Amino acid sequence: MENDFQISKKVRLIEIKTRRLTDATLAGQYHSAFKGRGMTFSEVREYGYGDDMRSIDWNVTARFNHPFIKVFEEERELTAVLLIDVSGSNMIGSLGPSKNERIAELAGTLAFSALRNNDKVGVVLFSDRIEKYIPPKKGHQHILRIIRELITFKPEGQGTNISAALEFFNNVTHRRSIVFCISDFIDNGYDKAFAVTARKHDFVVLRISDPIESQIPGNSLFMARDAETGQLRAIDPRGQSGKAYIAWWKHQQLYLTNTAARFNIDVVEIPTNTDYVKPLAQMFKRREKRV
Repeated sequence: MENDFQISKKVRLIEIKTRRLTDATLAGQYHSAFKGRGMTFSEVREYGYGDDMRSIDWNVTARFNHPFIKVFEEERELTAVLLIDVSGSNMIGSLGPSKNERIAELAGTLAFSALRNNDKVGVVLFSDRIEKYIPPKKGHQHILRIIRELITFKPEGQGTNISAALEFFNNVTHRRSIVFCISDFIDNGYDKAFAVTARKHDFVVLRISDPIESQIPGNSLFMARDAETGQLRAIDPRGQSGKAYIAWWKHQQLYLTNTAARFNIDVVEIPTNTDYVKPLAQMFKRREKRV
């Protein structure tokens, strides 16, 4: 059992790492990828070389007999909500950090990117049920609370129910938001929830995976325990049980890929053994081009 000092140290380490990444790379890309509700009038100033003539305020220009233009600024005031999977399968970590540890870093990076752009951040922690809801707020201390929750939270459920998480979010959030769903997506039947969320919100999926999940190590029969159901089963890498596992794994991957494609939802692949900044930055750039 970790004490408060150890927990605070972990929170601080994640804060330092994620804020450095945010400040150096991602905050500006986040701003470009997720636009506000439009442009709002800010002020009138004198016309200068290179200004767009379409912005001239003719009433003020006529009054002062000198050209003035209207200046507009982006009206952001966005809300980002992190839907975070805390199910049993996220304890896996074969070649580095566990999926849970990677999720905490990823959530911190997204949260600080939102904070740097003066956006609110909320969190839904879910397994096969809704575990905890943290309403959207601004502020540095609020982000540290989110990171601390991710480090210390002990879920009651072990399974994964993506549909329930999205349905809960859609019921409690009526204003259009940026939604980041962070999970390994070991689940099925969430296509209707995806459709509703993509229609109402700006929806992005981040799939966390560990390299060991896509392969069967060794050539000998071994016993494996399902992290979500607790079921123990024998796996023969060269037999039908091995083939069945690989087929199941591929189905899980394709189900998410195909479902997201149907509703034009961005999917970002985040393996635990590689840098997550590059795929995140690539997603921001793709979205910036579409805006």
